[in-house]
Amino acid sequence: MTAVQILYIVAFALFVYGLMGLTGPRTAVRGNWIAAAGMGVAVIATLMIPGMGNWWLILLGLAIGAAVGVPSARRVKMTAMPQMVALFNGVGGGAVALIAWVEFRQSDGFAHEAAYVAVASLFAALVGSVSFWGSLIAFGKLQEILPGRPIGAGRLQQPINLLLLAGGLACGIAIVAGASAELLVIGLLVLSAALGVLVVLPIGGADMPVVISLLNALTGLSAAAMGLALDNTALIVAGMIVGASGTILTNLMAKAMNRSIPAIVAGGFGGGGGPAAEVDGDRTVRRTSAADAAVQMAYANQVIVVPGYGMAVAQAQHAVREMADLLEARGVAVYYAIHPVAGRMPGHMNVLLAEADVPYDRLKEMDEINGEFARTDVAIVIGANDVTNPAARTDPSSPIYGMPILNVDESRSVIVLKRGMATGFAGVDNALYFDPRTAMLFGDAKASVSDVTEELKNL
Repeated sequence: MTAVQILYIVAFALFVYGLMGLTGPRTAVRGNWIAAAGMGVAVIATLMIPGMGNWWLILLGLAIGAAVGVPSARRVKMTAMPQMVALFNGVGGGAVALIAWVEFRQSDGFAHEAAYVAVASLFAALVGSVSFWGSLIAFGKLQEILPGRPIGAGRLQQPINLLLLAGGLACGIAIVAGASAELLVIGLLVLSAALGVLVVLPIGGADMPVVISLLNALTGLSAAAMGLALDNTALIVAGMIVGASGTILTNLMAKAMNRSIPAIVAGGFGGGGGPAAEVDGDRTVRRTSAADAAVQMAYANQVIVVPGYGMAVAQAQHAVREMADLLEARGVAVYYAIHPVAGRMPGHMNVLLAEADVPYDRLKEMDEINGEFARTDVAIVIGANDVTNPAARTDPSSPIYGMPILNVDESRSVIVLKRGMATGFAGVDNALYFDPRTAMLFGDAKASVSDVTEELKNL
C-alpha cells in the first residue's frame, strides 16, 4: 500500500467522522473542522501522485481560491447563508464539468480510453454543468437578483427541457461512439447549461430548500463520476458521500412539503413574498401591542416560539433568546417549533438559534411539537408564513394543500410578528392571521421582540 493510498484512507475516515459530528449543533463546528482536515489530507495525497503537473499553477489556483472563498465565507450574513451554499455548491459542479472537458482534450476525444472512462466523464460534464448553471439561478432567486416567482414557458417547458436533455445525450453518445470533434463536447456543455437554467427558472421560492438539496446531490454524483474516470479514489468517495447525503436530504425535504421531487422539478409554486393581502369585510386582523403581548406570555404556563425567515432577515435570534430567558425566569416553559422547510435552506432556523446559544433540547421538530400546541397558552410566530397556514389542512383549492404544517392555530392564543400582510413564498394568504385567536404585532421582528422584552422587565 502506497503513502497516497494510506493518506486517502485517513481522509475518508475523517470525512465520515466529521459527518457524524454534523448531527447536532453542539458537535457541528468540530465536525466541520474534522471534515475540513480530511479534505486537506486528501488534497496533499493528490498532490503526491507522480506527474501531477505544474506546481506553480496549482499553488496559484489554491491561492486564488483561498483569497476569494475565505473572506466571502467570513463576511456572509446568516440570512445569506442559503445563497452562499447554492453558489459554492454550483462552483463544485462547474469545476467537474471543466475537468471533463480538459480530459476530453488531453485524450484526443477519449480515443485511447476505455468506454467507461468516456461515459463517466461525459456524465460528469452533463450533470456538473446542470448543477452549476442551476445553482446560479437558485442563487439569483435567493439573492433577489431574479424574481422569486416561477418563470417558465408554460406547456412548452417540459418539451423544451426534454429536447435539451436529448441533445446533450446525443452529443455524448456520438463521442462514445468514436467522434472526436470538440464541438460535440462544447455542445454537450452548452445544452446542459441551458437545461440547468430552464429547469430551475420555473421553480418558485417555496420549493427552493428542496432545489438546493437536489443540486447539491447532483454535484456529488458528478464528482463521483469524474473520480471514476480519473481513477481518483478521493473524488469517488467524497462525491458519493455528498451525493448520498444530498439525495436523502432532498427526499426528506420533499416529504416535509408533501410534494414529489418530479413535481418540484416540473415547476414549483410561490415567488418569494407576494403583495399585501386585502383586509376587508370578514377578513380583518386584530392588532396587539408589545405591552399586551408581554402580559400574555408572562402569565402563560407554556409558550412556543415559531421562527421563520422573517426572524432571519431581522437577525432577531439573540433578542428572542433574551426574551425566552426572562420568560423562563418567571417559570414559563419555552420551546421552539422547527418546521423542516422554515427559512430558505434545510436547518436554517436551527443554525440561527444555535448561534444565539438556544439550548438544543428546546428545539423541537414538527412531529414532536405539534401535539403540544393544544396545551400551549401562547404561540409566538416570528416571520413564519406558509409553514403555519391552516389552509394546508382545510382548503383543497390551496396550492399548499396537503403540506404538513405546524399546528399553531390549535394554541389558546397566537401572536404573529410581521412587517405587514405580504404573503409568503407560496404566494397565498395565511388564514391564521384572520383567526379570532390571533393578534398581529406589526414591525421589524427584532425591534418588536426587544420591545416585548422591555415590557417583560417592567412587569
